[in-house]
Amino acid sequence: MTFHRRPVRLPALPVLAAVLALAGCAPGDSEARVDPPPTPPADVAGFCAALHKELPETVAGLARGEAAPESDLTAAWGGSAIVLRCGIPKPPEMADLKQEGVEVNGVRWLALKVPDSAGGGFRFITGMRLAYTEVRVDKEHATDAGMLVGLSTVVARTVPEGISSY
Repeated sequence: MTFHRRPVRLPALPVLAAVLALAGCAPGDSEARVDPPPTPPADVAGFCAALHKELPETVAGLARGEAAPESDLTAAWGGSAIVLRCGIPKPPEMADLKQEGVEVNGVRWLALKVPDSAGGGFRFITGMRLAYTEVRVDKEHATDAGMLVGLSTVVARTVPEGISSY
């Protein structure tokens, strides 16, 4: 008894390359949707542009990715695991003296727990700087404020101390 086999045809090379490329994508590599803050005053936008140019390629071991829409006011690492927004208006929580905060490398951060109903994690917002910067960390990566070490160094270098009027 003989078995006759048909030859197996492989898809065209471009199709195969596309399938392999998609298979290699990890969820953390995806583009992060980030709502940029409302248009800040020119001086604040300038500090944010300087900060944006100096931001590290990795934070807490996560690679910097694309933030959409693209803006000098936003950045993201690990997809949307860590998201930075610079030039936000003064948050109302800044007026509450009972709020918790941390100081990392000379930069003061207001630490706000994000409710589980809103995805969990933490929001850290700079204080005593001429531009308010917010860093949102998802609950998986919000184990400590260690991710603020590199970011604080860049904030200290690019955003002068003071009280933002915005």
